[in-house]
Amino acid sequence: MAGAETITIEVVYGLPDEQVLLSLAVPAGTTVREAARLSGLAARFPAIDIEHAPLGVFGKLEKSPDTRVLSEGERVEIYRPLLIDPKEARRLRAERAKARRGAA
Repeated sequence: MAGAETITIEVVYGLPDEQVLLSLAVPAGTTVREAARLSGLAARFPAIDIEHAPLGVFGKLEKSPDTRVLSEGERVEIYRPLLIDPKEARRLRAERAKARRGAA
């Protein structure tokens, strides 16, 4: 659409060994999920399920990514699924630390 207003946003995705930050010009009114789709990251990283992936804006999980409209300069974050529950990870670290202290 000629003359349609655009905004500039960023979309980020990270793996342990690779991080990608893209700057995109998108139509005003673009939602968080639409921005993730427009980024093209799903083609680059086939493991991403854009339609179901948790998404956030500036480090905060977005509860309504399909309806939340972006503003100029915002950063959309595509989150990977957790491999282990954070509470379980903390418990395992504590157990390992306790075992190391006991062995010393």
